[in-house]
Amino acid sequence: QFFVFCHGLLQLSQLLVSGYLKSSISTIERRYGLSSQTSGLLASFNEVGNTLLIVFVSYFGSRVHRPRFIGCGAILVSLAGFLMSLPHFITGPYEYDQSVASMFSNTTDLCQPGVPGSRGNLSEAGCTPHAARENHEVLLVMFIAQALLGIGGVPIQPFGISYIDDFASERNSPLYLGILFSVTTIGPGVAFMLGSAMLRFYVDIDKVTGDGVQLTNKDPRWVGAWWLGFLVAASLVAVSAVPYFFFPREMPKEVGEVLRIALLALHTNTSYFPLVLLRNLRHPVYLLVVLAQVNLSAMVAGLATFMAKFLERQFSLTASLANMIIGAVNIPGAMVGIVVGGAILKRFQMSLRQCSAMCVLGMFLCLLMAFPLLFLGCPTQKVAGVTYSESSEFEHRALECNLQCNCPEKAYNPICGSNAIEYISPCSAGCRVVIINAGNNSVLNYTNCSCISENGLAGFAKPGTCGTGCSHLFLPFVVLSCLAGILASTSHTPSFMLILRSIQPEDKSFAVGIQFMLLRVLAWMPGPVLYGSAIDTTCILWEKKCDRKAACRYYDNNLFRQR
Repeated sequence: QFFVFCHGLLQLSQLLVSGYLKSSISTIERRYGLSSQTSGLLASFNEVGNTLLIVFVSYFGSRVHRPRFIGCGAILVSLAGFLMSLPHFITGPYEYDQSVASMFSNTTDLCQPGVPGSRGNLSEAGCTPHAARENHEVLLVMFIAQALLGIGGVPIQPFGISYIDDFASERNSPLYLGILFSVTTIGPGVAFMLGSAMLRFYVDIDKVTGDGVQLTNKDPRWVGAWWLGFLVAASLVAVSAVPYFFFPREMPKEVGEVLRIALLALHTNTSYFPLVLLRNLRHPVYLLVVLAQVNLSAMVAGLATFMAKFLERQFSLTASLANMIIGAVNIPGAMVGIVVGGAILKRFQMSLRQCSAMCVLGMFLCLLMAFPLLFLGCPTQKVAGVTYSESSEFEHRALECNLQCNCPEKAYNPICGSNAIEYISPCSAGCRVVIINAGNNSVLNYTNCSCISENGLAGFAKPGTCGTGCSHLFLPFVVLSCLAGILASTSHTPSFMLILRSIQPEDKSFAVGIQFMLLRVLAWMPGPVLYGSAIDTTCILWEKKCDRKAACRYYDNNLFRQR
């Protein structure tokens, strides 16, 4: 029982490390200027290390000191977690364009007619060869960490399950495995909640004093302390690894005969490998169910990675709130669905045909719920010169009104004009005066803006984005997406039953192993990359770093939602 407790704790903290990356992905994109395609690849890269090794591990399963192997894997996972946070410590502080001269820079992005055009180097400063190299190093470290995370995770689940199953009594084994299974479903929810908590802190909380930070967490330039969660999760893994080095190689069995649950104890005689493989892949039910699961899992993998980012952009939420919604609403919803599906199966003792009917019904209802989501959203807010130009006359004046300002080309410090149009920086709106709150050095508003005219007078602007004005659709979106998730996950257990019951008993463990392999290779690896690429196609303004595309500043929200 102590082993089961330790294993639950370890699986939870391992999932914290891998799930936390998904919750802070939009923040890491912004901090290091990554496209969604790159961040999607990063998010799924741990599956690479995992897939390469899982076959070996399953084969050697019974011949090694399993608890010690689990402990070593856990130490690798913990190392990977600490490595993930390393980029924060090897790069300088986060820099952003600002209107108030500060300890970082004395340039500001206001309209200053007297100053010659040499101010174009506001964001160019970070373009030394050193800065470019630093960015490559960051990516390299993160990809290595993800690969290590995958490798370290390999022995944890299969060895843990087979160890428990070998030494637990027939009566208790399903109970113990059920406990572990429920922990693995809670894990990602906890990870998103951790993300929600950490992203409320400013990224350089350890490098700058409180009054040096001029951003609030509602500002589009805000970057939260993404690295903090990795330290927390990695420390947890390290602590839960310790007991494994003290468990014996074999335990006295609990009373009762041992039942071999062939969940992931893949101890098949490998000489028949190709034979069994062909026999299973020729089995139409097995093949079709696995393909259905591949499609569903690819969607889940992509959504898990980018759903928070979608909520941030579509409904103008902070990263912290978006993670809170996913961790507290969507993931628990999916868990409820899995449990309900299992309960219905057990209650009505379903045949195979009824199982498949239940899967089809669940997916069909899910589609009905999800269809309206295509329309629940708003277009991107009006951004001068990006999504919006009133007329040719306005175009002409827009060029005129900030011509003499010599604006730095790449400045990004969005402000919302009193005419409800967003400008990329105070300079591009022709604002000449900034009004500061003396208490905490934060910007209150900008005045004398020549591009924002009201009744012939120069208008004013507030710092921060105008937002998409979509808050009224947020609640219906969350409710419908949660319901769709519950309905889709009711098919989880029946689809497993279809596989386990349609296959010859001696092939069971092998079939499940192959199924997980196919899910990894066809769904969990490509899913986030495909989603990221699709999201990138909807970008309308890229941040430029050293003449290469970095992170996306503005998306076409309608396209983002539909694609």
